[in-house]
Amino acid sequence: MSLLARYTLGEFLKVLSVTLLVATALMIVVGVSKEAIQNGLGFAQIVPLLPYILPEALRFAVPGTTLFAACSVFGRMSATNEVIAAKALGISPLVLLRPVLVASCLLSFASLWLNDLAVSWGRDGIRRIIIESVEEIAYNMLRAQRSYGNSRFSISVMRVEGRTLVNPTITFQPSGDRRGVVMVAETGRLETNPEENTLTVVVQNASVQFGDGLRAQVPGEYRREIPLPDASSGRGLDEGGPSQMPMWRIPAEIDRTIHAMAARRDQLAARAAYQMLTGDFEELISERWLEEQATLGEMQARLHRLRTEPHRRWANSLSCLCFVLVGAPLAIRLRNSDFLTSFFLCFMPILLVYYPMLAWGTDRAKSGSLPPYTVWLGDVILVLAGLWILRKVMRY
Repeated sequence: MSLLARYTLGEFLKVLSVTLLVATALMIVVGVSKEAIQNGLGFAQIVPLLPYILPEALRFAVPGTTLFAACSVFGRMSATNEVIAAKALGISPLVLLRPVLVASCLLSFASLWLNDLAVSWGRDGIRRIIIESVEEIAYNMLRAQRSYGNSRFSISVMRVEGRTLVNPTITFQPSGDRRGVVMVAETGRLETNPEENTLTVVVQNASVQFGDGLRAQVPGEYRREIPLPDASSGRGLDEGGPSQMPMWRIPAEIDRTIHAMAARRDQLAARAAYQMLTGDFEELISERWLEEQATLGEMQARLHRLRTEPHRRWANSLSCLCFVLVGAPLAIRLRNSDFLTSFFLCFMPILLVYYPMLAWGTDRAKSGSLPPYTVWLGDVILVLAGLWILRKVMRY
């Protein structure tokens, strides 16, 4: 590597390191605040979350800081006539740009790995800590808001004295063959059993109303156990969606969904044939068929999302390279030593073109109206624009 290339790469890495450190710290603060607000976390739960939030913070910080570093370095070099001096010596601007483009390409692959790490190890770790801290989270929210719950059960209290819930009202939603239950008690408390992986609700002198209207008085102590995952609020941590899967699982999930849809269609075809042969035309036009069609529609929508997700992650990760391909030559053309001005002048077209195109392409691909590779449209536009600007930098 030539001296000029090492100099440019060194300046780029210096600016990148500082800005990435600052941006990641800000992202971590935002991520911790989001989880604390959504799930009622206290300081004791926030500290163990930090390693798991780090990949999420980095994958959002890397593209922007890469663009900022490129604009800062090449804007200053152009403003101080370093690029003109190199061209006067017969040195192509590509000699200056090449090491930064290679570094941004490597950063794109690192961003892809961080994306995969964030949705697998990171979110799994966040989910595990929240589930293991259900008791403390519940007490924190009951003290602050006098209520805690999720779609399966909820607790509201008059007040909390130490670990004692005063006048708690506990509602268990019906699920499967289990009836809904509402308990109103004089006092209560929550106990976690890590060995059994359960949260126990303990109440004193409770009045119990079942979903069918039956009422009962339960004097003394009454205990009811809830699995910890069911007791966790866990908002924003739902499993199963394509965006929550590591990339190595997506191909197998696509195959499984395709086979499940084929088996479902074969089953429906056999049922329809049987109903036509037996003359059961009322059943053939019943609402059950609409429900089956809705189920198939959901499976098809999931298949579209699964096929789109790898393209979305690759396109989003390679934005590091695309940003530098546009930002670096544009900063040279602008010749502005003010790095903030160069950055915002480069970032505004990206903000107005790239992200709307990425969002539009992803939405159309997930709906199935356009093929999955539509999500690459924003990257293609940036590459073409970057090559056009680079051509002007090379010629003039």
